[in-house]
Amino acid sequence: MRKWLKDNRGVLVFIFCLGLFRTAIADWNPVPTGSMRPTILEGDVVLVNRLAYDLKVPFTDISLARIGDPRRGDIVTFSSPKDGTRLIKRLVALPGDVVELRDNRLFINQQPAEYSSVSTVREPRGADGHVDATRATEAFDHSSRSVQFLPVPNARRNFGPIVVPAGEYFMMGDNRDDSEDSRYIGSVPRNLLIGRAGHILVSADIKRAWQPRFERTISPLQ
Repeated sequence: MRKWLKDNRGVLVFIFCLGLFRTAIADWNPVPTGSMRPTILEGDVVLVNRLAYDLKVPFTDISLARIGDPRRGDIVTFSSPKDGTRLIKRLVALPGDVVELRDNRLFINQQPAEYSSVSTVREPRGADGHVDATRATEAFDHSSRSVQFLPVPNARRNFGPIVVPAGEYFMMGDNRDDSEDSRYIGSVPRNLLIGRAGHILVSADIKRAWQPRFERTISPLQ
């Protein structure tokens, strides 16, 4: 055993340092679902800045120091308060905000988001099916993003109003009718935030035998 450790110590140190880097500084995460379409597609690998909000003890959720404050519009990776699953969503409301959804229109502190550039696109649905989806540019608080609405039953298009608790954040997927977000799992405590996603590193179409999508490589997220 000692000989094996000695012979492989370089590899072991590299693995340890890589793990330390990914849990404390930056990480890259493949996205398996379409809850953030059209911003993030299934098969995208996103780069996550783990130092965007807190410096944490490696391999834990313990914060050593606050570095920055989450902002409305950030794309955030976090551990689900429901079951610990790692998720990626859009931060739409801060602690103390009053958040409400009326027929899929977002209201923050009684102020409505503005919607423009509305269009209809064909979106994949199910194994081989497609549906007509509505896309729009949603603008609020000096930031904007593309959002999508699907003609699916039982989507939660009306919600609240609720007040986001102190120290917690309200998350939603950009694919509003196909996202298990804070409407279902509740707001997210700060200690469960992992980091802010800023870029797509690489991308592959998981429905086309992992065909590379080179046009999405090293592209910024908005």
